[in-house]
Amino acid sequence: MELEKYIGCSKAARKLIRSDLVLTNARIVNVFTDRVELGSIAIKNGMIVGVGEGYQGEKELDLQGQYVTSGFINAHLHLESTMVNPQVLISQAARHGTTTFIVDPHEAANVSGRDGIDYILDQTKHSPAHVYVMVASCVPATEVDDNGFRLTAREMASYIKNRRVLGLGEVMDTLAVINGDPEMNAKIQLFDGKIKDGHAPGLSREDLAAYVMAGITTDHESTTYEQAMLERSMGMVCHIREGSAAHDLEAIVKGIVENNTNTEGFCFCTDDRHIEDIMREGDIDNNVRKAVSMGISPIAAIKMATIQPARCYGLRRTGAIAPGYDADLVVWDSLKDFNAQMVFYNGRRIDDMLCIKPAPCPPQLLDTVHLAQIDPQKLVIRPGAEPFPVIRMIPGEIVTERVDRVLPGTEDGGPFVPDETFSKIACFERHHYTGKIGVGAVTGFGIRGGAIASSVSHDSHNIIAIGDNDEDILLAVKELERTRGGYTVVEHGQVFDTLELPIMGLISDRSYNYVSKKVRRMTAKAHKMGVPDNIEPFITLSFMALPVIPEIRCTPRGVFSVKEWRMLT
Repeated sequence: MELEKYIGCSKAARKLIRSDLVLTNARIVNVFTDRVELGSIAIKNGMIVGVGEGYQGEKELDLQGQYVTSGFINAHLHLESTMVNPQVLISQAARHGTTTFIVDPHEAANVSGRDGIDYILDQTKHSPAHVYVMVASCVPATEVDDNGFRLTAREMASYIKNRRVLGLGEVMDTLAVINGDPEMNAKIQLFDGKIKDGHAPGLSREDLAAYVMAGITTDHESTTYEQAMLERSMGMVCHIREGSAAHDLEAIVKGIVENNTNTEGFCFCTDDRHIEDIMREGDIDNNVRKAVSMGISPIAAIKMATIQPARCYGLRRTGAIAPGYDADLVVWDSLKDFNAQMVFYNGRRIDDMLCIKPAPCPPQLLDTVHLAQIDPQKLVIRPGAEPFPVIRMIPGEIVTERVDRVLPGTEDGGPFVPDETFSKIACFERHHYTGKIGVGAVTGFGIRGGAIASSVSHDSHNIIAIGDNDEDILLAVKELERTRGGYTVVEHGQVFDTLELPIMGLISDRSYNYVSKKVRRMTAKAHKMGVPDNIEPFITLSFMALPVIPEIRCTPRGVFSVKEWRMLT
């Protein structure tokens, strides 16, 4: 802290001068004593300088007994997944009490390399919240991916000294870590002494031990209490995820409550969450609210959203209401409903802080959909009467299961004809005009009379589509080529609607109201076309090409077994 600032804060702490702001008559949640204390909070130069009574401020605000916590921390998220300008997302989530964001820009990096990372840094530079970045570690995610750029340790080195960079983003290529791949090791060594996030779904105890030994300390991919506790037993911090497609909180929290498990090693995150879900349900406040409703004590849940992620990421002035901590505060109606009444960032109400105008978008980020001419014959599947490896979707999860089935229409050597049980899935390489198209079958999606497609397709972000006929699948892909990326719904040979995502094929250049309205309309249409209500169609679709999530995926190279680590078609 600069000496001049410290002297002013010191005088205010000792009540020799007035503070800038004093919040009086507050019920203060103390994460160090696990108590709720009635008192005042004194703020000077954006910092908490005192908690107690007798402070005077240039401005005083009577909270009338409302509860106050430190601002919540989202321990892991991808801003690109909200599909709106990062500045817009931060502003909306901040209104729900999230004042610190730990961002992994690997979606942008996989499309546009360092330009993508720089875009996220530039767009969030003046946000009404603390936005930190974990440098994308796996670009591409694996050697079987076809993405836009390859990011090496040498290219990542320039970010080391950036004060907003906290460490290495989620290390998805677990095999490269475990087998001692030299390039992966170079990335891990580059961030020696900094936090390294993990991505370790379904690793065996032995493989997880080797993974942790490399220095990786967090994971957000646990979908069960047992998985989470295996990671905790090895010292990992478990980020409990509640996103738009992946809903892991209930299973993990249920186990915590039933087993009276110590919650010190747990934090909350959203990972991938749509803007309309944030507007409707909230951000990390949604995680806290759900956890409390399931039996976690309010103070324990608050600590999982504040001081615990702050300690995990070395943010020593964040996460508590105490002298020397940033004045990032949330006033709540209760410790049950967690409806934010007021949010302060650096001692200022965010309602008083205008949403910063987005920084200009570099032109190269608006030209990222590069499809080769498509041969319709590449969509035809003729497996004969032999069972075909089918992707089975699991409601509320992004993991899948492999089921081998004889596909309809193929018994006599004919082509696969989708029906009410089996849909066709296709993934089109869109970065380098290669013409690669992987085609497979999926069950559990149920779409009839058309197709949906997305250029948001983790993590390489090729164009992925599901439908019940080739013509509508091709029309959907051509529509996204026209709009330079996005979501689209096609029904009976006509484009029903499209959300344009021209920035890297990931992000809209329109308002969040526009994006939210479009997504709601298209989601409702997809459900009317047969997608089950318990499946979020677009976000679920976006994970069907990701070859680091068990068990089976469809990539531009074909159907891939994550479990066996080989192409199946």
